[in-house]
Amino acid sequence: MAKIVIIGAGIGGIPMAFEMKENARKEDEVVVIADTPTFHFVPSNPWVAVNWRKPDDIKVELAPVFKKKKITFIQQKVTRIHPEQSQVELADGNAVAYDYLIIATGPKLAFDEIPGLGPEGHTQSVCHVDHAGPSGEFWEGFVKDPGPIIIGAVQGASCFGPAYEYLFIAETDLRKRKIRDKVKMTYVTSEPYIGHLGLGGVGDTRGLLESELRNKHIDWICNAKVDKV
Repeated sequence: MAKIVIIGAGIGGIPMAFEMKENARKEDEVVVIADTPTFHFVPSNPWVAVNWRKPDDIKVELAPVFKKKKITFIQQKVTRIHPEQSQVELADGNAVAYDYLIIATGPKLAFDEIPGLGPEGHTQSVCHVDHAGPSGEFWEGFVKDPGPIIIGAVQGASCFGPAYEYLFIAETDLRKRKIRDKVKMTYVTSEPYIGHLGLGGVGDTRGLLESELRNKHIDWICNAKVDKV
């Protein structure tokens, strides 16, 4: 019998748990440890940020799903891993032993790297559903009194797709509200060129996105530098 422990229950952790359960032997146990009771579908965060969806629309309770799949679920924060003892230490003081450990916690957001960045600073975010919800509230106020807006991703970003998604979703929402002409939109990115995506481009993403931005009359600034104070 083997005990397979997975830390994290997001887009990486949940599919991994399902695949491990499917491929494991009947006597093996799959355990998921996460500090949240719900899964949220990250790609829908930009929709929440313009109120096309509400936060609860993209959340799923984890316990019933894992119970149905016969996967053990522990809702706790992991405070330490002890590889010598093959144990995971939890915030409540308990320890979980493992034979195999999979870490799928996702990125650690580092808004503090740039002064003023992030929901606690002076910008909105779609990195997490808990950010996207307040961003939707901000958007509701913005469309009542529209003006110039800057959207983008700063240096050090590991995933640029959501910034583009939010840009085009916001632009579409403005058109639907018939106020697009009142909003000057600027896209700022630390990529060396539009469509680089941190991957050197995917197919002709550069040409496609440059064309789309021109067609939608969106200004853009690439490889931007933000000075630290």
